[in-house]
Amino acid sequence: MSAEASELPEIDEPSAAVAWRTWTACGLMLLATALNYMDRQALAQQASHVQAELKLSNEDYGNLEFWFGIAFAGGSVATGFLVDWFSLRWLYPAILSGWSIVGFLTGGATSYGELLTYRILLGFFESGQWPCALAASQRLLSRGNRAMGNSILQSGASLGAIVTPMVVLALNHEGIGGWRTPFRVIGLLGGAWVVAWLLMIRPRDLDVPEGDAATGEPGDVEAVDSGTTIRRIAALIVTVIVINLCWQYFRAWMPKMLESEHGYGAAAVQWFSSGYYVAAGIGCLVAGAMSRALADRGWSVHRARLATFAACVALTALSLAAAYLPASPLLLALLLAIGFGSLGQFPLYYAFTQEISARWMGRVTGALSFAAWVVTGAAHPVIGRWIDRTGSYAAPNALAGLAPVAGLAVILILWDFPGRRGRAAEATPAEAVRNS
Repeated sequence: MSAEASELPEIDEPSAAVAWRTWTACGLMLLATALNYMDRQALAQQASHVQAELKLSNEDYGNLEFWFGIAFAGGSVATGFLVDWFSLRWLYPAILSGWSIVGFLTGGATSYGELLTYRILLGFFESGQWPCALAASQRLLSRGNRAMGNSILQSGASLGAIVTPMVVLALNHEGIGGWRTPFRVIGLLGGAWVVAWLLMIRPRDLDVPEGDAATGEPGDVEAVDSGTTIRRIAALIVTVIVINLCWQYFRAWMPKMLESEHGYGAAAVQWFSSGYYVAAGIGCLVAGAMSRALADRGWSVHRARLATFAACVALTALSLAAAYLPASPLLLALLLAIGFGSLGQFPLYYAFTQEISARWMGRVTGALSFAAWVVTGAAHPVIGRWIDRTGSYAAPNALAGLAPVAGLAVILILWDFPGRRGRAAEATPAEAVRNS
């Protein structure tokens, strides 16, 4: 079946209906990403409470993030293979159900060992979100629309992170279970998503399109030689590691940094965290819209993505200044800019990965995610030890925001050698009207 056919499950279905269903599916994936981050972020937003009750050091907290990351890495590879083998219509809700159940059970943890077990299981199941979502968006969307579609689904990360502090403020009270209640309530929300997905998505909606960049067969990705594919994968390995180092550092450590180093109160930190993720969500959507707008103005698809990615990298590099500022409106403003740029990098990275292979998208995504989470997971205990020893977040703050510069550099160097022609950076006229 052709790429066009995969977007048109029934030949007589009007194109407007196809477009509506396609973008509605992206909206469902946005909500899945939101649930993914709510289950994950419930710990970061309540770290002080959990540490106090279970008597955890900063290094212990870092180890929770480490093992979550290692489990996420292993699960990424496993679910990447499953995505290429099984129907996404059934696999996606099964994986989401898994992490929702584990999130609910986390509310019953009574020791460090139990909490660690649940974080490992949560990491394993949550890793399936990205192979599933990126394979689905690749199959549903034309090449020119993928950055925008990826922006929609990735913006769910900020939506989930915006809502989580509000859930914590509303539910983290001793009379109703304290820090345990948010974990349980968030875990229960996954059931509604599963029902909506099964009602909306039909069996043929997510069929694999014919064609593969790796084989050079006709399709919706670029046919390139093996040397170019290897270079691009190498560039993506570096890129996914550094953008995740930036995003995951601020996700896990910023609330603690604001509270313990800068003296902001717990409620103020929760409200600012929501504002941070509002900025991140806007950045994510703006990145997708900017990439598409530049392409509409005649830029090649690749050049439009690259320029947008560079703008986002410039914003995260502001961490070099933010790291050494005292508590102040300027510090908070720079952190908002960092959040805007940090999440904005992801839809562009995802669009780059979708150029590698149509048939093996799950494996590509899983392998790249494995690399990212092994490194970022290992970084958290080191960060915790540094903070325990020095009492300062300055150096980690600065380095985390600067890390994406390396991703931009390797893409510029390795993606295409100067003078190479026929890069498939241009969308065909047919693509210009698909999913419009």
